[in-house]
Amino acid sequence: MSEIINGKAVATEIRKTVLERASAFERKHGRKVGLAVVRVGDDPASAIYVKNKIKACEECGIASYSHCMDANTSQAELIELISKLNADAYVDGILVQLPLPKHIDERETLSVILPEKDADGFHAVNAGKLFLGERDGTVACTPRGIIELIKSTGVGIEGKRAVVIGRSNIVGKPVAALLLEHNATVTVCHSKTVDLKEITRQADILVVAVGKKHFVTADMVKRGAVVIDVGMNRDESGLHGDVDFDGVKEVAGYITPVPGGVGPMTVAMLLLNTVDGAGA
Repeated sequence: MSEIINGKAVATEIRKTVLERASAFERKHGRKVGLAVVRVGDDPASAIYVKNKIKACEECGIASYSHCMDANTSQAELIELISKLNADAYVDGILVQLPLPKHIDERETLSVILPEKDADGFHAVNAGKLFLGERDGTVACTPRGIIELIKSTGVGIEGKRAVVIGRSNIVGKPVAALLLEHNATVTVCHSKTVDLKEITRQADILVVAVGKKHFVTADMVKRGAVVIDVGMNRDESGLHGDVDFDGVKEVAGYITPVPGGVGPMTVAMLLLNTVDGAGA
């Protein structure tokens, strides 16, 4: 039977550190660390995510500046707002909530954010620094949180065989780079991978980010492996991960639940990235 990795507990400890650093920054500079959150449109899931992030800021001593723009906002109007936030001395981090409306170019929008204010870690400069092994860039929140969850198990990453299922720019590619930085031997699998099960069964550390409910089953997992489930698939029965939790927990050594695993860590890392950006 697996040991459950409690993402909420790990995130709580990180948020305590953020509060301490944010409080020290305020005492030193006479202002709070500031995070600007920009949302375009009325996507209900995005509205909930933004609300949760603003609440987390308040609890950790970070000033949040929320900018909710109409769904018909133009690319030029959005870029104009981001440019103003770049120049605002009270804003240390900027987050543009994704997804954006279809008429707005996501890559162009994110490229406008100053790399040093890129709280999400999606800017090409920060992604490039990650792949070059330069440690002064901002690391994407979810991958950074995944590494902390693995560390919380006490299982060392160095020398382990790590398999990542999924090659997105948001999770798969950056978490593979981070695992390499921690001296794991890394394989990235995707929709074109042949003999997927044979590869995943070799993994000491298995990170699953494919967006398909219960995609990974017990017969795909090495006994005793650390399994990190990044999936968030919602249907009429609730929220489900990419991993068949009930089956895989009988085989894995450690496993994250959904919800309560990676999700809380993503928010905690956003806060940590913001205080890092402020130099707190």
